[in-house]
Amino acid sequence: MSIKNIRLEVMQFLEKNVTGYMDQYLIPVEQIWQPSDFLPNSEGDNFLEEVKELREISKDLPYDFWVAMVGDMITEEALPTYENWLMEVEGVDNEERNGWSAWVRQWTGEENRHGDLLNKYLYLSGRVNMREIEMTTQHLINDGFDIGTGRDPYKNFVYTSFQELATYVSHNRVSQLAKGYGDKKLSKMCKMIAGDEMRHHHAYSHFVSEIFKVDPSEMMLAFQYMMKAKIVMPAHFLRESGQKISSAFELFSDSAQRIGVYTAQDYVEIMQKLIEKWEIDKIVGLTDEAEKARDYLMKLPARMARISERIVIPKESHIFKWVEPARL
Repeated sequence: MSIKNIRLEVMQFLEKNVTGYMDQYLIPVEQIWQPSDFLPNSEGDNFLEEVKELREISKDLPYDFWVAMVGDMITEEALPTYENWLMEVEGVDNEERNGWSAWVRQWTGEENRHGDLLNKYLYLSGRVNMREIEMTTQHLINDGFDIGTGRDPYKNFVYTSFQELATYVSHNRVSQLAKGYGDKKLSKMCKMIAGDEMRHHHAYSHFVSEIFKVDPSEMMLAFQYMMKAKIVMPAHFLRESGQKISSAFELFSDSAQRIGVYTAQDYVEIMQKLIEKWEIDKIVGLTDEAEKARDYLMKLPARMARISERIVIPKESHIFKWVEPARL
């Protein structure tokens, strides 16, 4: 049997549990928070006063903070690309509306709230150039992305396990920074988003754990493949208006590292957490090739940590079209 067919067979085997996964890791629409729970009430008599308060408090937030916020929001707003990619994964059948496609749709529904909330906050703050941000978002959706997984569910689940934890780190750090600058409402918004991301991380990493039980060697090789290739961020094609693909992502990453929202060290720590979570040192019955892959993975965090220590972040902030200093 081909590797592709084995992947499909494993996905079909796990599909019988997808309803249980949705009950465990996703929250019904009527019970989960919505963006309007945290924003000024546009139906209320105090709407303008609430907006004025939001704008006043946001004045104390520094430049790199706004850049990180904008980058996080744009990443969340490019959700159509992510849903489309996941619907193409082997074993996910949207035409037949199988269990995995139901998972992707409901996961997308939860994730969609994040961009809605951050977008409305940024719009009301008056501190950013929304038209430039909207053009960047449209470019990112137009350009799509390539996360290096193809249609392979094993690689895709490694990617989502890693990426959901990375977005948790980013949103949680923004929450902590906002609280430190006195913006408690924004802090709560980002904390709620971070909570969703952590819950989704637990789901995808659970899927990987289940695959390790039934196809350990191929799952190990997929994990090694993704770590060798390195996890690219969903917004790695980020660009400002009038620029080429990927021209802005590295500059955005510098801002995020400078303010401590997401760093090279975080990348290494996430890798280590996945190795420990999946207990790859204890997995038995591996082929010789998979054993070599395990050895590689066990040594990788220490090697990556040494590399991360040599990274030099520019001290000066790049001035983005999204965030004009005159507005701050």
